[in-house]
Amino acid sequence: MMRKNNFKLLLWRYCLLLIGLFFNACGVAVVTKAALGTSPLAAIPYSLSLVIDRLSLGEWTIIFSIGLIICQLLLELPVIKWSEILIETILSFVFGDLIDWAMSWLQQLVLRDYWQSLLLLVVGCLIISWGAYFEVIADTAMLPGDAFVRAVSRRFAVEYGKLRVVSDIAMSLIGAAICLVFLHNLSGVREGTLFSALLVGNLIKLTLNKARPLTSWLLGKTN
Repeated sequence: MMRKNNFKLLLWRYCLLLIGLFFNACGVAVVTKAALGTSPLAAIPYSLSLVIDRLSLGEWTIIFSIGLIICQLLLELPVIKWSEILIETILSFVFGDLIDWAMSWLQQLVLRDYWQSLLLLVVGCLIISWGAYFEVIADTAMLPGDAFVRAVSRRFAVEYGKLRVVSDIAMSLIGAAICLVFLHNLSGVREGTLFSALLVGNLIKLTLNKARPLTSWLLGKTN
């Protein structure tokens, strides 16, 4: 009976993870559609999708995620957990496909004024924060972007939170450099990138704090 309950709990946590991936993908698509720059984690794939538009944002996200997984392997090869790598690879494809699905649903949306873009940006940040909330409470696997930062943190004994800020800044700068070199503008990384970097983290903290009753209910469903 105990083993059966543990399996039910694990299965339910992976369901919560998939819900989180869905929200995260929709949030990235909404922020991108606002056309004020995408989120830091998507800055490089989005900039690449602007330069080489034969591949979609979702497809570039998959390629970028695989690259991060390879970097993670190089950092932690002696102690790597291959089951985690397999799950991260599967999540990369699911996440990329979900982003393209969400982007296709937003194709017909037309924004005529700057305030509409700002409003859509805020909505996208809210959606991303809820996606992160579900991923955190699921406490199972991580997307390659998060797992790579964790690997660097372990390898060089640097606090994860501090390293995550550095990672977001680095990805934003690399995305900006790609746009400047190839497009001679900052279409991929703009004020919206900075705004989402500052807002999403605080929204995640607020959601985790205010949604404790919901968290207890969701994690208690298998009891």
